[in-house]
Amino acid sequence: MTDHHIGLIVPSSNLTMETELPRMLNARESIAPDDRFVFHTSRMRMKHVTPDELRNMNAQTERAALELADARPDVVATACLVAIMAQGPGHHCVAEADITSALRAEGAGAPVVSSAGALLSGVEALGARRVAIITPYMKELTAKVVDYIEDAGIEVVDALSLEVPDNLAVARLDPADLREHWRRLNLGRADALVLSACVQMPSLASIQPVEDEAGLPVLSAATSTAFRILTELGLPPVVPGAGSLLGGQVSSPAGSGAGTMAGRS
Repeated sequence: MTDHHIGLIVPSSNLTMETELPRMLNARESIAPDDRFVFHTSRMRMKHVTPDELRNMNAQTERAALELADARPDVVATACLVAIMAQGPGHHCVAEADITSALRAEGAGAPVVSSAGALLSGVEALGARRVAIITPYMKELTAKVVDYIEDAGIEVVDALSLEVPDNLAVARLDPADLREHWRRLNLGRADALVLSACVQMPSLASIQPVEDEAGLPVLSAATSTAFRILTELGLPPVVPGAGSLLGGQVSSPAGSGAGTMAGRS
């Protein structure tokens, strides 16, 4: 039996990442009991999802990474998609490199995953080129997310902004409501649906039900982050009941070292 230590960098007001990610990986233990997961979190101050607060939060990333380095995690995930995407196209590469440098300076060798980069990886792994997305953000920030995704070569055919600026209020949104929200999107040209382009907006309970009803792959920033964490650990990216991305039929990213677990979910 192996304990995998996962370091998380989250906004101080984030409640959901520390709920949905453990829920997914603990559910995985039902099909792969030899792998257990332990979580260590470092926080950055942020209450409201505004451009100024996001910039101020990003300035705390190095401090948060240094604190996690002391725990010697096996992988580190930074979990605030919009904080990265609001800085302009491709910024997840810069953010991941900065965190990696901070970890290495303290002798920690963990690979680094960002929820922003993970979402792009998840869409790519599904073979999707056109997506529809739901965000909790104000329309200005949703537009930045759309631009970021499209700069990566993925067309956003439709987007829905729920316009909830208070980050704690985002965490309190009922994931069951997403089972109706998605119907407001035009999915006619979509290859996949991003049910929550925000790790703070709860969605896990609705991923599989919406996928079953919509008839196309459904993913979220959180399921994409779980996918990347598992592949960085060299483990098959399979979580029961969490949508096609984690269903055992999707190949791991090149170089991850993880295979598939088709038929085990």
